[in-house]
Amino acid sequence: MTDTFQRDWILERISAFGREGKRFLIAGGREYGFSELADRVEDAHTALREFGVRSGCCVALLSDYSYSAIAAFFALYRNRNMVVPITGAQSEEVESRLRTAAVDFVIRIPEDRAGAIVGAPPRFAIKRIETEGDSSAGGGHPLVEQLTSGRCAGLILFSSGSTGQPKAMIHNLDRLLANYRDRRPRRLVMMVLLMFDHIGGLNTLFHAVATGTVLVVPDRREADHVCDLIETRGVHVLPASPTFLNLMLMSGGLADRNMKSLKIITYGTEPMPEGLLRRLRDALPRVRFVQTFGTSETGITQTTSKSSESTLLRISDPNIEYRVEGGELWLRSGTQILGYLNHDMDRFTEDGWFQTGDIVEETEDCYLRIVGRKEEVINVGGQKVLPSEVETVLMEMPEIADCVVRGAANAITGQAVEAEVVLAAGESEAGIKSKVRRHCRNRLDSFKIPARIRVATKTAYTDRFKKIRNSDGVCEI
Repeated sequence: MTDTFQRDWILERISAFGREGKRFLIAGGREYGFSELADRVEDAHTALREFGVRSGCCVALLSDYSYSAIAAFFALYRNRNMVVPITGAQSEEVESRLRTAAVDFVIRIPEDRAGAIVGAPPRFAIKRIETEGDSSAGGGHPLVEQLTSGRCAGLILFSSGSTGQPKAMIHNLDRLLANYRDRRPRRLVMMVLLMFDHIGGLNTLFHAVATGTVLVVPDRREADHVCDLIETRGVHVLPASPTFLNLMLMSGGLADRNMKSLKIITYGTEPMPEGLLRRLRDALPRVRFVQTFGTSETGITQTTSKSSESTLLRISDPNIEYRVEGGELWLRSGTQILGYLNHDMDRFTEDGWFQTGDIVEETEDCYLRIVGRKEEVINVGGQKVLPSEVETVLMEMPEIADCVVRGAANAITGQAVEAEVVLAAGESEAGIKSKVRRHCRNRLDSFKIPARIRVATKTAYTDRFKKIRNSDGVCEI
């Protein structure tokens, strides 16, 4: 088997599923098959070559999920380009990312998620741009040259930037995709909810293409709309964050819609409060809940949950090594990044271990519980408090629909625990603070009980549906 065929296995699989007549994508009220995707990838690849996009060029793909965007992504992969997906960022942020990656071309998809007319040429706009050289960015960077000289495709992902300048991470896309090659075909319908420029969203896409799974793309990432699609499109698998799952609960959609098709919910990107998991289990007793784990630096890790009722997981990925150092999870992966374009490698050890920043508890039977981030820890007079521990207790209260816990400055103890709570429908704000403290006194050490309690109409979260904990610069997700 030639190296080229090994690299192009996923394109061969798209063609094979097309010959079998498999469905591929449901978006904007329309359905598309793998055969159409294969044709669209071919057309898009031809358009790239005609426009002068050579192998090794760095190309930004400015789009969310759509039929043409997915075809463009795999055409760029086939063309051995460095692919830079960018979704939903502000114009200044887009320009900054284009400069950091030293992008040669920009592709914009001028259609909505319904896709172009079937059979029409690929609908995207290609623009050549001039980027000044920058030794700290993509232009001339040795990692980029390492990939392009080996005729490998690359992937550049940006961190959220919540703790400073977004980090530009470079993956070997051939190696990343190879991790999906042995996945078995599945007759499933899966929602793609996480972002196109997020490792979790790309994991859903790669898994679907490798297994012949039907993808459902929501027009809007809104709880009611997602519940509607689960009911009308017969979605079997929903990957989501705990924050978004709670939004679905709060919207009433899980109770009002027929969820009988839903078999599996996978959750990750942030800790799951056990109180929230119990609520979800009560609302969806027939659904299996599976906790996932991954980082942009190491890729998505295959895991096994102890049960649908438990937040314990076991890392069961043959391509991943892990160890726990001082309570922090360290990973070493066959799919981890080659490096950063604009940042040092201080979170990687000399022998390749990535220090995730995630604090975990480890059981004797080798299960792990993700309990929070190192930068989230609240220091109350030298005593350490994890927000997730307090949030779990708060979510036991029927009066509270949602909450976020963070550290707040305190003149005496340095920091104090602050809780922002969203009341359940019909609940009154009167007396809620005393109820919260009374409930917490029976379940938490005194220094963990919220010293400040605020009532809000909703909690803040990022466009990746992770809670925002930053307050006075104390702690962030």
